[in-house]
Amino acid sequence: MPPTPTIRPSARSSRLGLRATPEQEVILRRAAQVKQQSLTDFILESACQAARETLLDQRLFCVPENRYRTLIDLLDRPAEDNVGLQRLFSKRAPWDEE
Repeated sequence: MPPTPTIRPSARSSRLGLRATPEQEVILRRAAQVKQQSLTDFILESACQAARETLLDQRLFCVPENRYRTLIDLLDRPAEDNVGLQRLFSKRAPWDEE
């Protein structure tokens, strides 16, 4: 993930407004204190991080038609037996053992 650009107060030219419940304000202020940031810096950094993650989750794959068709054919094939997976899923999880 690309590094977060440093935001200097003089570089800020857009104004964003938001309303929060008193409970939301308390938790935001506490978190900002923990990170030793101003409330504004904390909210901007957190919102930008969430926005980056949201945008990264949007994926578009462009492939040539023949490769797309090959992928679809593979996905449409009946599943094959996988002895290793069968063995793995037949075992009890360590946290389920008494």
